[in-house]
Amino acid sequence: MKLPACYVSATEAAHALPLHIVDRDGFAAWRATQSDAIGAWLDAHAFDASPCSCLALPGSDGAPAGAILGVGDMLDPCSYAHAPRALPAGDWAPASDLPAGTLRALQLGWGLGSYAFDRYRTPKPVRTRLALADADAEALDVLTACARVRDLVNTPTQDMGPDQLEDVARGIAQAHGAEFTAITGGDLLEQNFPAIHAVGRASHRAPRLLALRWGEASHPHVAIVGKGVCFDTGGLDIKPADGMRNMKKDMGGAAHAIALAELVMARKLPLRITLLVPAVENAIGPNAFRPGEVIATRTGVSVEIDNTDAEGRVILGDALAYAGEQSPDLVLDFATLTGAARIALGPDLPALFSNDDALAQAWLDAGMQVRDPLWRMPLWRPYLRYLTSKVADLANAGSKMAGSVTAALYLERFVPGDMPWAHLDTYAWNDSDRPGRPAGGEALGLRAAFEMLKSRAS
Repeated sequence: MKLPACYVSATEAAHALPLHIVDRDGFAAWRATQSDAIGAWLDAHAFDASPCSCLALPGSDGAPAGAILGVGDMLDPCSYAHAPRALPAGDWAPASDLPAGTLRALQLGWGLGSYAFDRYRTPKPVRTRLALADADAEALDVLTACARVRDLVNTPTQDMGPDQLEDVARGIAQAHGAEFTAITGGDLLEQNFPAIHAVGRASHRAPRLLALRWGEASHPHVAIVGKGVCFDTGGLDIKPADGMRNMKKDMGGAAHAIALAELVMARKLPLRITLLVPAVENAIGPNAFRPGEVIATRTGVSVEIDNTDAEGRVILGDALAYAGEQSPDLVLDFATLTGAARIALGPDLPALFSNDDALAQAWLDAGMQVRDPLWRMPLWRPYLRYLTSKVADLANAGSKMAGSVTAALYLERFVPGDMPWAHLDTYAWNDSDRPGRPAGGEALGLRAAFEMLKSRAS
């Protein structure tokens, strides 16, 4: 197994320095085992093992002889994510045996904290490495999935349009022996995906529906759908400059869906998966879809375009309808769908909607277990009145009331009523740097989704 650069095998790091990992509750007991000199050093630095704290411990020659890492929740990977940036350069190994869950969280948190998006600049050398006696393969695959989301979202649109997103998905399919197809441009109309075509037709890069299929027919079938708006100008209802600045992230749902599918295949879960990504650019041009138009959808439901900046739900409608036609046991969709979800829950808590209580609870429980939290929001069906159209079956927007709820209700219209479905309205972004959460693209709800699927598969 080839380790990422932030790790080193214990056999190659015989001189790794000891890293003492302590929380506030255990600090007094740990300190009682240390020398008077170390105690004086701790006092001089007022070190109390607060979360996200770190202190190098001096040796007799003045060089670091070890370090102590203050953490909060021992099972939260981000409790350890400050370590790679805070420790002195060198190789580090846990000073004592850790429980399996703690060691797994340390390994993942170290990787999350070491992440840097260096595609367009000279990479900085790796300063610190975590020495692993026995690397947790699943934690490495989860780290790869999180980095996949970050990389895809961080890549500017000139290098991550619908065509490049197709290249990524196709490459992943080939790596895992999956079937892959793409329906592009005018073929979307011929194969009855009119809503995807309508949103993406104004771009010089053709809209498309990406489909990946993997797994044995006898296994439970999960459809994973991701919103792939590779850039969102808002269309003719154009966004202001500050609202458009980070719209390379509007394919964050697709990034989550692709990374989840890749993770399921990497771990060889006994599932059958269908990954669907409607990939478009919501551009402005002579043939851009317009406010007030009535567009067709795959199910035959007509949709009046109240706002061209509510385009994500429009393309997802066709994709969800197609997912339902595959008769899966479960449908999950990921989307950077509404600013209203951020207003309600902030940037760290994705909004979860589901038509199935057991499915919603399973995803919530998995999020708590792996410290990747989300929050359930209501599918309050009386609010369908806000999507009423006088000329079509449905409007794509309407009121400013309960924006994330009405967006989810719109999507539900395209899911077969008896099919378990969950929708995650995720931000896919960090506005500022925090340990393990660098500014830029972020995987939110991904680890929880994988943990839930792993449980269902077992």
